[in-house]
Amino acid sequence: MKVETIRLHQEPYNSFIVIHEKDHYTPWHHHPEFELVYIEKGKGRRLVGDHVSPFEKNDLIFLGPYLPHQWICDVTDTGQPGVTQNEAFVLQFLDSFLKGSLFEIPENTGLKEFLNKSRRGIEFHGKTKTRIISILDKMHDMNDTKRFYALLSIFEIMGSSDEFRLLTTPNSMNNFSSKDNEPMQKVMQFISQNFQKKIQSEDLLEISHKSYASFYSAFKKAFQMPFKDYLVNVRVGYACKWLSEGSMNISEIAYESGFENISNFNRQFKKIKGVTPSQFQKQYELELSNQL
Repeated sequence: MKVETIRLHQEPYNSFIVIHEKDHYTPWHHHPEFELVYIEKGKGRRLVGDHVSPFEKNDLIFLGPYLPHQWICDVTDTGQPGVTQNEAFVLQFLDSFLKGSLFEIPENTGLKEFLNKSRRGIEFHGKTKTRIISILDKMHDMNDTKRFYALLSIFEIMGSSDEFRLLTTPNSMNNFSSKDNEPMQKVMQFISQNFQKKIQSEDLLEISHKSYASFYSAFKKAFQMPFKDYLVNVRVGYACKWLSEGSMNISEIAYESGFENISNFNRQFKKIKGVTPSQFQKQYELELSNQL
């Protein structure tokens, strides 16, 4: 459950990495590179820092350096041996790739601000998502020079867009940047992978190697909220993704997100989001129709 550092192989004559991942993706890990992940095929659960959400085809995420993440793919049987069920196009580059006069000019202020925000993880939507995916689809067949200019085109889109949402909570990076917080890192991953079930205190104490009192005190200090509130926030965040997809009814979403009954789901959702799940869904549909 430790946050592993996993680096992709980079050729010495390339300034950034492009890789086509298939089937099982890498485990819970981080790395010093910025990373753009485009899901071309498959679905499952996405873990980014303290954020958890379902993902499917055309999921487009941008991650800043050292932000732990993992894509857990659903296992499906196509009945066709050798058929790839999960595919992702991954693009990585180091911060040093952006150093120099080109990226220090005033015209690139928007990109620099965007890259700073990416340390919390970014999910694209709307026309921005469509435009970036269109470029990534074409990059498969490009040579290195054309890929470089395609990446610059993506930078231009990122630096001028507001069609994205931040994934992790503002204070979550503090829990990943310090080795002293490794027990909380382990707890965070455990919650991300088990929030749909009833989480027992005994499991949390075993993972963190703390007593009951010291664990809950340390958790509140690290995350600026009690454990129960944090868990509810994770479950509500997961529910928001399903509500925006519209593929399940609200009762199904409540149980899928770890709530034991619909009334508690409605109450907790409104407490955090200010609206009921059905109102949230209607607002999302309205915003979506206005973008078309």
